Amino acid sequence: MIDELLAFSRLGREPLRTRPVQLNELVKQIVDEIGADHNGRTIDFIIGNLGIADADPGLLKQALVNLLSNAIKFTRDNHPSIIEIGCTSKTDLGEATTYYVKDNGAGFDMKYYDKLFGVFQRLHSNAEYPGTGVGLAIVQRVIHRHGGRVWADAKPGEGATFYFTLKRDPQETAKAGVSPVAASDE
Repeated sequence: MIDELLAFSRLGREPLRTRPVQLNELVKQIVDEIGADHNGRTIDFIIGNLGIADADPGLLKQALVNLLSNAIKFTRDNHPSIIEIGCTSKTDLGEATTYYVKDNGAGFDMKYYDKLFGVFQRLHSNAEYPGTGVGLAIVQRVIHRHGGRVWADAKPGEGATFYFTLKRDPQETAKAGVSPVAASDE
């Protein structure tokens, strides 16, 4: 917990080092790292065409690790567990691309939504689902540092979907002719 609090604290002090990031490569890297340790569970990861985002690769990786780790944790009772990572692009309408992580897990009651991104605010007991209550606060801080926003939608027993945007759209980055990197290239 102390490590997570220190990470949360550092997020506000370190400068952003944004560059084009190939999101499919980043998500596949994360799934390989955290998805392998799921105790023989069947987890179906569905990864859409995520494109390129202008972001700080290390910070964005931390946010995605937290979102995907939560999805793995909260789908533990589902066989198979289904976790979808995708995006919806409305750049032709001048809107930012919206990325999402969707699962078929425990979900939560939206009446407690205001506690969702707070430090030490948990919607499930530690006995049900262990954790520190810092992960989503880190996600929110990372996304806000990028000039984006984060939100969620869920129903108890029907899963949850976490959405986020980043300030700069991947289509703009591609048009600029900048070469994307994977997070491992940093």
